[in-house]
Amino acid sequence: MKNRTLVALLTSVLGGAVVIGGGAFGARAGVRGQRAASQRVVDMLPVHADWWRERLQHEGQLTYLAIGDSAAQGVGATAPARGYVGLLARRIRHRSRMSVRVVNLSVSGSTTWGAKRDQLPKLRNYTPDVCTVSIGANDIADFHPDKFERNIRAIYGAVPSHAIVAELPCMWVPDRERKVAVANEIVHRVAAEYGLTVAPLHVITKRVGLRRTFFNSYGDLFHPNDRGYEIWASAFEPAVDARVDTVAAIRHYLSAREAEDLGAEAGAVAAARADQDNEHAAGLEHAAALEHADRPTRAERFRQRMTGSIPLPHHGGVAPAPTDDEQTDVDEQTRVEDADGSTTVRRPGDVGGDA
Repeated sequence: MKNRTLVALLTSVLGGAVVIGGGAFGARAGVRGQRAASQRVVDMLPVHADWWRERLQHEGQLTYLAIGDSAAQGVGATAPARGYVGLLARRIRHRSRMSVRVVNLSVSGSTTWGAKRDQLPKLRNYTPDVCTVSIGANDIADFHPDKFERNIRAIYGAVPSHAIVAELPCMWVPDRERKVAVANEIVHRVAAEYGLTVAPLHVITKRVGLRRTFFNSYGDLFHPNDRGYEIWASAFEPAVDARVDTVAAIRHYLSAREAEDLGAEAGAVAAARADQDNEHAAGLEHAAALEHADRPTRAERFRQRMTGSIPLPHHGGVAPAPTDDEQTDVDEQTRVEDADGSTTVRRPGDVGGDA
């Protein structure tokens, strides 16, 4: 009995050791894999930066400008164009049916302070039709709310009034999420003061869930992969679509001088003119529909002529020659002598005399 107990004890101990050893081995393998992925990210940085820098030389009918960090660079995607900035540029091109020049001012590793220092001076050289800002994720590791708000105010005050600014994404770790909540409160409050549109990046990334977020992340477990960037882009898409439509209206209804003089009000004026045009077009369509509805169809005109509800047209003041049916009616007319000696012409089927 004692031997059986000893064997069972040894088996339990060995089994536990195997499990612990396997877990430790898996953890070490995971750490090694994450370190290798982090090294690959480091190798990506100059490649992505050069790719976007080369895009600055391209011309386009519309200009899309992005301010941000490594996520705006598309780090973690299989190609820079598969990051959220590249995906939004493609969407703008398809929706507007115009060529797009992408000015990506983002810098990998940038904080709000770094964006204020390095990216805002370059912003003055451009007049973007569409502008997105996604910055602040790198502030969370060493988060200071007051400094964060000062930097955000400087950035939001410098970008165009039509810029679309993003929340910080969901980071899942409780300590970081508490800081993210404070940062996003600042983002919403300052954006409202400047009249900027906020892209709900935190809401959308949290809605995806932890499990899907894991599979939508690159090997370093920080940057998104291709699928993850599609989710990021979806947070911006409604606001970007609305801005592209506004730009199209401005270009159609306003001259360049008018748009420049109106500034932030150009979109509202163009939208009002577009509404007037739509109302006018709708009125014309309604009038045409009423006119068409009042006009009798060919079958109705034939029936009216047969029943005598409308006179047959006369040409040159002379009544047209009767048709065979009409001549038959005339031939079948009969003359009836009334009691007073007068004569009345009657058709077959007439009943009675004068009313």
